[in-house]
Parts: sequence; C-alpha cells; structure tokens
Amino acid sequence: MTAAPLLAALWRNARTIAVGALGAGIAWALSVPAALLVGPALTVTLAGLAGMRCAISAPLMQVSFAVLGMGVGAGFTEQAGGAILQWPLAFAVLALAMPVTMALGRLILQHGFGFDRRSAVLAAAPGHLSFVLAAAADSGSDLARIAVVQSIRLLALTLIVPFAALALGYRMAASVLPPGVPMDTAHLIALAAIGVALGLVFRRLNLPAPILLGPMLASTLGHVTGLTPGTLPAWLMTPAFLVMGTLIGTRFSGMLPAQVRAALLAGLAVTLAGAGVAALAALPVALILGIPQAHVLTGFAPGGLETMLALGVAMGASPGFVAACHIIRLLVLSFLIPIALHRAGRQASAA
Repeated sequence: MTAAPLLAALWRNARTIAVGALGAGIAWALSVPAALLVGPALTVTLAGLAGMRCAISAPLMQVSFAVLGMGVGAGFTEQAGGAILQWPLAFAVLALAMPVTMALGRLILQHGFGFDRRSAVLAAAPGHLSFVLAAAADSGSDLARIAVVQSIRLLALTLIVPFAALALGYRMAASVLPPGVPMDTAHLIALAAIGVALGLVFRRLNLPAPILLGPMLASTLGHVTGLTPGTLPAWLMTPAFLVMGTLIGTRFSGMLPAQVRAALLAGLAVTLAGAGVAALAALPVALILGIPQAHVLTGFAPGGLETMLALGVAMGASPGFVAACHIIRLLVLSFLIPIALHRAGRQASAA
C-alpha cells in the first residue's frame, strides 16, 4: 500500500472511531447499558446513513478481537466451568430452536414482505453472515436486500439484549469492564503470542472468529490453571470494546437511506421473531441449569459471536457457555442453510 492510500485508510479509521467514541461518551453519560458497545453502534450507524464513509481496517479489527478474546477468557475460572456437564441440554435445546427460527423468519419475509423463497431463507438465517452473503451471491438472490436485513439483525440485537436483560431484572451497568487486579505484563505478552498462534491454526480449520477464539482459549487455559491470574487492563479492554461497537455500525456505511427504509420493517420483524424464539428456548434451560436467564439469552440470541461474547462479559456470564452456544449455533446453521436452500430450489423448480 502506497503512502496516499495508507493515509486515507488511517484517516477513515480515526474519523470513524472518533464518531464511535462520541457515541460511547453520550451513552455513558446517559447510563445506557453496555455503553461502550451500544453508543458507538448507534452513532456510527447514523453517520454512515448520513453519507459519511465509515470503516475499520482489518488489522485494527483483528487486534481488537484478540484483546477481547483474552479478556473474555480471563473471566473463565474453574468455578465458572462447573456446569459444563449440564451444557449438552442447552446445546440440544438450541439446536431444536434453530430450524424453528429459520422457518418462522422465512414465512414472515416471504408472505409478509414479498421475498422470494431463496432470499427469505438466507435473510432469515440467524447468523453465519459471510456464508449467507456468499450463498446469496452464488444463487442469484437479492443480495442487497439480504445484506440490509442481516445488518439490521446484528445492530438490533446489540441494542435489544442489554435492555432485555434489564427487563428481566438483571442490573446491567454502563461499564463492560470486568473488575479485578490487572495481570502481569509478561503473562499478557505470553497469552497474546500463544493466542494469536492458536487463532491462525483455527483459521486454517475454518472455525468462526478464529482470532478471537484463539486468544480466548489461551487465556481460558491460563486462568483455569492459575498460571496467568488477573484481568486485562482497562487501557486495553476499553478501546477494544469501542472498536467492536464501532465495527457494528460500519455495516451500514455506503447504504442508501432508501435501501434501509425498504428493509427496516422486514429486518426488525425477523429479528424480533428470532429473539422471541431464543427467549422461549432460554427460559427452560435457565430454570433447569440454574443459570440466570439473561446469561442463557445472550448465548441463544442470534447475534454475532464477538458481540454476544462482549455483552456476556458485561453481564458476568460464563464466557465458555456463551462461546460454546454460538459455535454450536453456527455449526447447526452450516447444515440447515444448505438444506433449506436445496428445498427452496426444488420448490421453485416445481412451481
């Protein structure tokens, strides 16, 4: 990259993060839950829709993912993993909820908003965004419409989950930083090196969010064994959360307001349907496992893995539980989406 494009990219990053920081400051002043995520997501979304070109470069995004992964893993203690033998129940309920979510979303989009069956299947998928958009491009579906609906899902869930937690009686503070004594610098460097190496291995294995999962696994093992005690310092976690919230808002950069308006109701309808199914599925799991319903809802909510993990940290949820639920959701979707597309193709051919 030559000097001019590099400077332009740096300027876009700085400008976008400045808008996100403004949103975080406003949200913090208003005591909005998870202010470092919710505030930037809203302000950057509005800036993008107003015509500002908002972007976060891939290197900055990956660095923030690595920091968040280590931070999430730092909350995984031996006590937090005590319910691991009971988790299969949660995974089974989640797997059963996925086809219900997809079928309900497809019906809403197809019969309520005029989506064709293939586009409705892809727009209703509760996750696996890169796979969904690739399949949409390959199948000739309405890519722009699908992208808007999926982006609205991610933004809406970032906003809905914190306030849903409040409605359930869970007191969620504006801060998303876990309390504790910061870990030693040597431990921090060691975890970062091992975690990034694991992340590169996970990338070769095509696992979701590998640069987040690798550091999270390294940090989890370090804290469960007691080799690397302590939390990540606030000077690392605060900008990482800020970048994450800003990144969510950048998904709307470059979209025309007319595009968003046309798909807004469809996106909100399918998001609320998916969140409703997740909430109904989370209730019995929370009662049986003795886990707060807000924590299970964060694991079951059809939002982005990185975002839901960050919100889980703010709630004090077991990061292993939240991460495992979202990985299972993506694995189930890897089978459900092709099957649903195949059925949609057969029905279209028959018609």
